[in-house]
Amino acid sequence: MELDLEGQFADRAYPILASLVTPRPIAFVTTISPDGRVNAAPFSFFNLMGANPPILAFAPGDRDNGTPKDTALNIRATHEFVVNLVDETIAEAMNQCAATLLYGENELTRAGLHAAPSSIVKPPRIVESPASLECTEWGTLQIGKNRMVIGLIKRLHLRDELFDAEKKRIHTDKFFPIGRMASPDWYCTTRDRFEMKRPE
Repeated sequence: MELDLEGQFADRAYPILASLVTPRPIAFVTTISPDGRVNAAPFSFFNLMGANPPILAFAPGDRDNGTPKDTALNIRATHEFVVNLVDETIAEAMNQCAATLLYGENELTRAGLHAAPSSIVKPPRIVESPASLECTEWGTLQIGKNRMVIGLIKRLHLRDELFDAEKKRIHTDKFFPIGRMASPDWYCTTRDRFEMKRPE
């Protein structure tokens, strides 16, 4: 079977691809407006893109009426954001922050989450997140109706128990992120794992 995502199935590209390319990590992004109002929203079109320098990218879509979401507006104005990772402990709170609220309404307060100051960017990080990546905007690409924000990762905040200070690695056996599965409402845990040694 072959599907033409530019023709017959163009209007179905999102649900088809979002259900097929899984699991995807979740960027729980905090931004701040020029007048100081905090916004928090999750995005699953997200991943790391490199390590030298450390960069990531995520794609904040538009509202149903075609206007940019608060996250995109705030980054356009301030050029800063924080990507907070999502594990099992904050999954439901993250989901609450996906609700459409009035511009400037604080999603963290509504979801029972707490903000903490970042080190070098103005948007706060989320206290309950297992890891938070402070970013400055390298640039935003507009490809058709897609908006891809590329961020330079400036600082990483981790729960203490997640970092092996001796080996300078993450304790992956203590980190249980959730992943985004089929659209619109499916997620997965990451407890069922296996190891494959890379051939030499």
